Amino acid sequence: MRRIIAIEHPLGAETVGDRLLLDFDLRNRRRMVLTTRAGETVLLDMPRAVHMRGGDLARLDDGGLIAIDAADEALIEIAATDSAALVRIAWHLGNRHLPTQLVAGANGGRIRIREDHVIRAMVEGLGGRCTDIAAPFDPEGGAYAGLGILAQAGHGHAHGHHHHDHD
Repeated sequence: MRRIIAIEHPLGAETVGDRLLLDFDLRNRRRMVLTTRAGETVLLDMPRAVHMRGGDLARLDDGGLIAIDAADEALIEIAATDSAALVRIAWHLGNRHLPTQLVAGANGGRIRIREDHVIRAMVEGLGGRCTDIAAPFDPEGGAYAGLGILAQAGHGHAHGHHHHDHD
C-alpha cells in the first residue's frame, strides 16, 4: 500500500493520478487508510494530525500525487438582518465550541455549521435565518489551531484556572 508522506498546496503544473473525496472529519487525521475514487487504498501516516483542504494534494512515497476533494455535507447556512445580529449568533456558536465556517459576502456574510436541529432553533430564536445547503465544510481553525495544543477529539483549552481535555 502506498503511503501519503506530505500534504501540499498546488502550484499549478502538477500531474494528479487519482482523487480522494473526503468530508471535514476525514480531512483532519493523523493516521488512516483512505480509498481513492479509483478504488486504491492509501495510508495516511503523519507524525501529527494534518488539516487537508479541498484542492490540496497528497504526496505519495513513490512521488505520485492524489488530489483532495472536499465532500458536500448537510449544513445550515445562517444569515442575519445586520452584522451585529450575525456577530451575536457567532458568539453563541463559539460559546458552544461548534465548528463554524465564516463565509464573506453582502450584508456582513454568512455562517455555516453542520445540520443540528437544536442549534437551528437557538439560531432562529436569536433572529438568524437558516437555510439548508449541501456544501463542503471548512470551519475556522480557532485560536489554538496549529499550536499542537488541540487533542484530535477535543479542544483542550483552559477555562478560568482549570484545564480540561475531552479525549
